[in-house]
Amino acid sequence: MTESNEDQPVTVRIAQEPKADELLGRSPLAALVGMLLDQQVPMEWAFSGPYSLAQRMGGDDLDAHEIAAHDPEAFTELFTAKPALHRYPGAMAKRVQQLCQYLVAEYDGDASAVWTDVSNGAELRKRLNALPGFGTQKAQIFLALLGKQYGVRPTGWREAAGPYGEAGSHRSVADITGPESLAEVRAFKQHAKQAAKAAKRAAER
Repeated sequence: MTESNEDQPVTVRIAQEPKADELLGRSPLAALVGMLLDQQVPMEWAFSGPYSLAQRMGGDDLDAHEIAAHDPEAFTELFTAKPALHRYPGAMAKRVQQLCQYLVAEYDGDASAVWTDVSNGAELRKRLNALPGFGTQKAQIFLALLGKQYGVRPTGWREAAGPYGEAGSHRSVADITGPESLAEVRAFKQHAKQAAKAAKRAAER
């Protein structure tokens, strides 16, 4: 997933579980699915999901064509079987399948094709934003993750990623490289949440 040799895996420590992180480092689709699952659950739980899903599907990687064509009810069962892959397993199973169906339709099932031939950061953000389940914030965070940890750095990628692209920041999963940075990112998120609540209370007075 690097810009110099996309077949070479990278080392990431996002899931905080070696096998799950190894998959994230070599599988573009696993990285995209992890980012999709990263809401309303701890980050390491979300990014462990692709590995758990691959195991439940009987493989060592995820295949967009296979997921897209999977029976929806059977696919949902893969998410809901204990331990569930997400706090909202049914909804997330549907979103993952929609994402893979989109990748099959637009990129022949190749997740890395979303970013391999982009000319600039703005184009990459637009492509990511078009993915099912990827709003503006999620697209910017994943863009920052690609740039900071996967070597995908088209011109203007930091600007396109917004504040998540800032060097030395601890705002999102893009900045997690181990337990210490995970704790820093979690503290930043908690502080931001508290600040938002305080601002809301002040506005209601």
